[in-house]
Order: sequence, then C-alpha cells, then structure tokens
Amino acid sequence: MPHVELRKIQDARQVCYAPHSHAHWSLGAVTAGVSTFRYRDASHQIRAGDLVMMNPHWVHACNPIANQPWAYLMLYVDARWMSELRYGLGLLPAPEWQDIATAVIRRPSLFHSFCEMAGGLLDEQVAIERKRQAVTAYLTTLMSELAEEPPLAPAPTPELLAQVADYLRTHCARDISLEELSQQTGYSTGHLIRAFKQHYGLTPHAYLIDQRIQLGQAVLRQGQPIVEAALTAGFNDQPHFQRTFKRLVAATPHQYRAPSFKK
Repeated sequence: MPHVELRKIQDARQVCYAPHSHAHWSLGAVTAGVSTFRYRDASHQIRAGDLVMMNPHWVHACNPIANQPWAYLMLYVDARWMSELRYGLGLLPAPEWQDIATAVIRRPSLFHSFCEMAGGLLDEQVAIERKRQAVTAYLTTLMSELAEEPPLAPAPTPELLAQVADYLRTHCARDISLEELSQQTGYSTGHLIRAFKQHYGLTPHAYLIDQRIQLGQAVLRQGQPIVEAALTAGFNDQPHFQRTFKRLVAATPHQYRAPSFKK
C-alpha cells in the first residue's frame, strides 16, 4: 500500500514539530490527552476523541501543552490517490486535489471507526487486501459525510509567489538565494520574505528546507540509503540532514525508514 503511511505515537510529550507541511493529505486521531494544533493562521485546542485533517502543503504544527501527556495516530494518504477516490465517489468534478475546509472533527462514530481501521493496519496478521479495503471504506464514509459541508473557497495566490513556490519545489535540492528569487520577481528581498510567509506560512528559505525534507522522505521510501538520501535532498552532509529531518518529522531518518514506522 504505497499510497498510505500510518504513524502511532503513544507518548507525544517529547515529540515536537517545527512548522512544516506534507505533500500528502493527513488525517489524525488524538487517542489520549490534549494538544495545540496550529494550522495556517488558526490555533485549535484538541483532545482525546478529536480528528484533525491537514491539506497537502498547508503549514501546521501539533505539539504538547506544558508537558501534558497525549497520544495520537496519524494517517498520511497520497493526494493523487485521494483525489481519484473522491472523484470516483462523484465528490469532485475532476480527479484533481481540492482542499478540504474542515480542520477538526468531533464525531465519536468517525473517531472510533478510525481507531478500528488503524488497529487493523498495525496488525501484522491482517491480510493486505483487507487493510486496503478498510482504508478505502473508511475514507469513503468520511468524504461522503464531509461533502455535506460547504466547500472551501480557494484563496487567490499571487502569480509571482506561486512561481516562487513552484521554483523552490522543483529545484529544492540545490542552493537558491533570496537574491536569485528577488531577481525573478522584481520584489525586494524584504518584501519577498514578508509576502511569501504571509501566504504560505513559511519564509522562502524555510519552505525550501521543508521541500528538501519531503524529497528526503520520498527517496527513503524508495529504499535509498540515508547518506545518499541526504545528498539527493540537497544537504551537504548526513548529520545536517538528520538534525533537520528530526526537527520537521519528529523522527530520525533511520526510524522513518524502519518497517515498523510505515504500514
């Protein structure tokens, strides 16, 4: 099931994230305790029984409150696969990603069904076909229920900022200076930093690093050794890659590529 990853954290007090984003769509369940969920420019207090959702490329962070215990499950789903599922259900006009407005869901039936589905994914005795069916069935139910809510009106993205973001994603493995980006846009470096962060939630440099880590995750999933993944993702050395990876993913590259981390 290459389109799905599942992460289980039983004691998240020491699991802290810097603001970051994912190329995939994410769905999480708080299974114990409380936490602060920062999602773009909003902040949510979440607790056991809550579900949270994150659109691809939306900056977020979810961290403990004053060292209080909490635990969670997080499902990461390939955005293209998810778009095709929604399109097949008649919920999208085309099999292309459309952002979801909802950030937090408080419906016990959906929460318990999610935990049951996640338990099956973590069970090594469950056949892969049953796991695939369980994920598809759950997401079908969830998307069908969310379809009753108003769709999210997409915020317009200034063309020059969109070009900068696309350039950073495409060329993230090499060094890109603010001066280079300023020449492309005609913005001063100060104006570029402010405008980009206001729209994307990260400075251009932070966005570049975030894209490098996403690239590192992708090549690790493909089986590339950590030292090669570091170079592929644009890092000069493995220790720098590992420190940055841990800060954004809250796991080391070795932990991330371990069979027990991904299902």
